Amino acid sequence: MFENLLAGGLAGALSRTCVAPLELYKIQSQANYIPNASWRQVIKKEGMRNLWKGNFTNCVRIAPQIAVNFTTFEYMKSNLEIENKDIKNLMAGATAGSVSMTAIYPLETIRTRLSLQTNKSHYNGIWNCFRTMKLREMYGGLRTSLIGFTPYMALNFALYHRLKEALNKKTKSHTSLNETSINLLSGGLSGLGAVTITYPTDLIRRQLQLQGFDPTVPKYDGIYDCTKKIIKTQGIRGLYRGLLPCYITNFPKFAIQFWAFEYFQKHFNNLKEMAP
Repeated sequence: MFENLLAGGLAGALSRTCVAPLELYKIQSQANYIPNASWRQVIKKEGMRNLWKGNFTNCVRIAPQIAVNFTTFEYMKSNLEIENKDIKNLMAGATAGSVSMTAIYPLETIRTRLSLQTNKSHYNGIWNCFRTMKLREMYGGLRTSLIGFTPYMALNFALYHRLKEALNKKTKSHTSLNETSINLLSGGLSGLGAVTITYPTDLIRRQLQLQGFDPTVPKYDGIYDCTKKIIKTQGIRGLYRGLLPCYITNFPKFAIQFWAFEYFQKHFNNLKEMAP
């Protein structure tokens, strides 16, 4: 379990740091009503390095989240008495997603707010957020996150293992993909498949996380009110605003994440076997 926790934490931090500017672009596209919410304005007003703003908070958040995620998944997969592998992976992934999201949710909200402010216009960092934000604000959108993130992670894990198994079979017959390529491709495609189905919940969660953050943020009174107002003003397409940037972000993010987890897990297991 310790090896899974450590491998998951390292995989999460590495994958998010690699795609941090793309993550920022995705968040900006979901909240384009916020002033200066674009790459161009960030570079102009804050400098190129601030394309990674919020990444430290994101790593502080994602390291324990992915660690808990993978560890819970591996534990549930080993203990669920279900013969069908796909259903077992779905159930284990759903449990892992729910547990990990609930455990770190305030950091998810804080990361969103730090990413969308300009030149520390609202907060001076993580600890300032904890001191000044109300508990209700920190957990804004949690219910939506659980509704969306639970099936999202269930699909993510199930698709990853299904794709990996299929690619391994093809490799044995006539393709020349190596293990690294298989893990990267399976992780990237699983991320795209999962987000395609659950994306509206991610958008709604982001809107609820931003309640009270800035006067430009539309006012919503919960999931139903948010959904109704978005559809009324923007149509069904409004629920998918920012999906393209999400695709661009998710493929490399999950490719690196799943590859890194398996790499570190194997490395730590080898070290343990070599220890006297």
